[in-house]
Amino acid sequence: MGKLLIIFGLIIVVLGIALYFSDRFPSIGKLPGNIVIKRENFTFYFPLATSILLSIIISLIFYLINKFS
Repeated sequence: MGKLLIIFGLIIVVLGIALYFSDRFPSIGKLPGNIVIKRENFTFYFPLATSILLSIIISLIFYLINKFS
């Protein structure tokens, strides 16, 4: 249980650092694969590429947690 808490703590620290420096990097929400439809009074945004990228990253994190625990 202690090992798992340390891993989650490290993940939270890395995410915090990434959010702190996020203004210096291109926005993850503007990837070329996200669907944006703009009309006069309507904007539809579907982050397809962002969802796939986050899914891959989260799957990799869980894989590493299972491998080393």
